[in-house]
Amino acid sequence: MTKIAEIMDWMQQVAPLELSEDWDNTGLLLGCRHAPVGKIQTCLTMTPATVQEAIESEANLIISHHPLPFRPLARITSDTLPGKMLWDLASHGIALYSPHTAWDSARLGINALLAEALELQNCQAIVPSLNPQCEGLGAGRIGELPKPARLEEIVQRLNAKIPHCRPRGVNLHKPLSRVAIACGSGGSLLPDAIRAECDLFLTGEATFHTCLESEAAEVTFLMLGHYASERFAMDHLAQELGRAFADIHTWASKRESDPVQTIL
Repeated sequence: MTKIAEIMDWMQQVAPLELSEDWDNTGLLLGCRHAPVGKIQTCLTMTPATVQEAIESEANLIISHHPLPFRPLARITSDTLPGKMLWDLASHGIALYSPHTAWDSARLGINALLAEALELQNCQAIVPSLNPQCEGLGAGRIGELPKPARLEEIVQRLNAKIPHCRPRGVNLHKPLSRVAIACGSGGSLLPDAIRAECDLFLTGEATFHTCLESEAAEVTFLMLGHYASERFAMDHLAQELGRAFADIHTWASKRESDPVQTIL
């Protein structure tokens, strides 16, 4: 039977951990690399719902984009939500792996998939990795649209290909050609994208002051929602895992949902 170590090796090829940001917590976070695995659940974030689904489905491994724990825990008890989720997983022998920023920046990772949805050409990293093992890769993506487009056209393309979009933006009424992408909470890459002369910066969510920064720079700024900008890629990852490991049942969480709801 396939071991977790083999899944880790495959993930290292798909999303090399050398691409992880220094502040991140990636890789195998809970479990034994030598344990057998027959069922893998992917999800964006560890929540009571995704944990319970994995337990009821008898998963052996969860690949969660966002790490748990994100920061070191002094103790693991059921008195806190992170502690309870980790305790429940450990009690049922479920391992946990997080690729996070490595999967954001991977050659076929989240930002690359968003670039593909927009058919961007001549793509490169917004901030190239300094690691010699990751030549040509790095944080974010920036590239050219096949032809200039208005934001409404871009939103239509994204809505057709990326589920759960809740687009909001700044500087909406100008033709766009050069697009920078940073999934999730990617606003920290805006200054680098501005220096790279982007017309449009696409991310999941950002602060009010980041929006003001884009307005002052006259750069169009589009926010899809954190969940929308990343969750679709966990479906993609589950499909790729299923193709690579025919003996393993893989699925993206069926219970996960965007906690932020639109109020009409």
